[in-house]
Amino acid sequence: MPVDEEHMLVSSASQAARLRLPPLPNYTPDLIASRRADKGQKEKFEVVVVGAGPAGILLSSLLARYGLRDEHSLLCIDQKSGIPGSGHADALQPRTLEVLKSMGLADEVINEGFQCWERSGWDPSPRNAEKIKQSYVKPVLDFTAGYRYPFVLLMHQGRMEQMLEADLLRYSKRGVQKETKLIDMGIDELGDQEYPVRCVIETADDGQRGTQSRTVRSKYIVGADGAHSTVRRCMQIDLVGDSLGYMWGVVDLILDTDFPDIRRFSSVHSAGSSILVIPREQIPATGEYLNRLYIQIPGEVALEMSEKEARAKRSEITLESLLETAGRVFRPFSIKQKQGTAVEWWAIYHIGQRMTKDFIVRDSTGLPRVFLVGDACHTHSPKAGQGMNVSMMDSYNLAWKLAYSIHGLTPTPLLETYETERRAVARQLLDADQVFSTAISQPIASTQKSGDAQGPLSKQLDGLLSALAGFISGCGIQYPENALVEPPATPAIHGTDTGHLCGILHPGTRVANVKLKRYVDGAPRDLQDSFPSTGRFRILVLTSTDFLAPLGISSSTLNTIGKSLIPTFLPSLIELVILYPGLCVRQNFRWEDLPRTVKVYSEMRLFDGSGSDLAQGEDAYTRYGVAPGRGAMAVVRPDGYVGIVAELGDVARVETYLARFVKR
Repeated sequence: MPVDEEHMLVSSASQAARLRLPPLPNYTPDLIASRRADKGQKEKFEVVVVGAGPAGILLSSLLARYGLRDEHSLLCIDQKSGIPGSGHADALQPRTLEVLKSMGLADEVINEGFQCWERSGWDPSPRNAEKIKQSYVKPVLDFTAGYRYPFVLLMHQGRMEQMLEADLLRYSKRGVQKETKLIDMGIDELGDQEYPVRCVIETADDGQRGTQSRTVRSKYIVGADGAHSTVRRCMQIDLVGDSLGYMWGVVDLILDTDFPDIRRFSSVHSAGSSILVIPREQIPATGEYLNRLYIQIPGEVALEMSEKEARAKRSEITLESLLETAGRVFRPFSIKQKQGTAVEWWAIYHIGQRMTKDFIVRDSTGLPRVFLVGDACHTHSPKAGQGMNVSMMDSYNLAWKLAYSIHGLTPTPLLETYETERRAVARQLLDADQVFSTAISQPIASTQKSGDAQGPLSKQLDGLLSALAGFISGCGIQYPENALVEPPATPAIHGTDTGHLCGILHPGTRVANVKLKRYVDGAPRDLQDSFPSTGRFRILVLTSTDFLAPLGISSSTLNTIGKSLIPTFLPSLIELVILYPGLCVRQNFRWEDLPRTVKVYSEMRLFDGSGSDLAQGEDAYTRYGVAPGRGAMAVVRPDGYVGIVAELGDVARVETYLARFVKR
């Protein structure tokens, strides 16, 4: 419409700035002022992140969102000059997609990637062992388990890094400092007790066509620099584990084939070898679709073989020999590289599982200073699509804890819990990978000699994948009891203490998504969208059937939270999310009928917990295992995991928990 005259009454931030999420408050002294007072000091940063793969760049993006600034807080370096164009990791699991959604990034990722909804299994035909026969087709994930994203998304690692880097640049002018390599590092408390981590870095100098070295100091350093981590080497930490006697090849290419399940995740087994088929994303420029083939190389690798001997054996394997093996395995179907296209990437790897004893290195006072994430502290085979996901979730667990420690927002050391929680996950990862890799690599003849007591190999693998679904998807991971995960004082809050994958509200598990109706506008909403990655704690209150009773336990609980709990903590760090049961839906009510706390702290976070009036609505009380007549409360950590579950009315227990981790 035409505007004749306009008046801007309030000076507003730029549109770009308004799109950014609010940073965490900072209650530590401003380092810029201290640097001005002592100009002779070397560069100082609160965190140095080494490596800008998915783990490193996700960590940097989150820290920048939480308020760490380029000038003095955050430095992310990577020795690469750009983003890898092909190869490496290629799968994003449902929990990773939930996290990306909480950052506002999932929609773009999902639109570009390939959604894998089904998997199939193929075994040698009973009548002709030289030919394969389909054993089953079924969903990749169990739809009854309540996944928000009931599929695996396939997209190569380089594109994921590109999207995360674009997000980082919304909050950071510098972004990743590329062509910069960590040469040496150590903990030097005598040189600077407050910034004891000394890093020698080397940056390419385009003008001189050489390199420039400089020394920087930091409070913390994060090694996100992969399996050959310089941070790990400098800290003299070893990757310890076992190798299995199997070697595999991996090829990314465009295929010309009549194999019917080429766009499904498929396991294919023949008398001489096994292959995993991974459908990949579309190439926009050509409209072609990629595929990844994991191809077992026939024969075993001697476990006592030296690295030199193993390298020599790997060098004997060619791309042509891999494709020839694939052609034999897929009979009677034809499979070959599409004419006129090029193989994007191929590699050979030896199956093994290794992890470090420590994920943290401490200074002389016991304070954690060095952290390892991703492949720097755990390595495994790539076939179950876990590497990029577990690595990114390491960073997601660590980021908010670093930010709280740096900004002075917590009275309690939080950083130790990173190792407690993520080392347990890494141990599960290696165990699961060993079981799966051993099963998929077993010669088909050895399974047939046992009389097929467990059925065809594909059926055995299907059983394994189903049993491991909670871990592989990331949605069933449960953190062990620790300072941040407090077991229920009254286990009877739920009718059962199991079903974490299905969404039972339980300490140490992520808050499962449910689709509900928001009270204020009647909009259908995903409850997880009330827990964005802004670094805040949330109190989730599932009120009981007395929600509208002025003197009921629900009103009493909400009044106490609004008047005596939230105002006593640092501003903006505690948010309130409220659900009410279906019994209340049939009664018309207005804001004046509710405790004032609801309007003040939860106007846009008040939901009909029954999911009624929605075509695909869900009952949150049923999903979370909470009786509507009883209700419950949970404290949800900044990473979306439940820290504590309490009886409705037990506000003192919630307050005690929060007071341990959030300053008043």
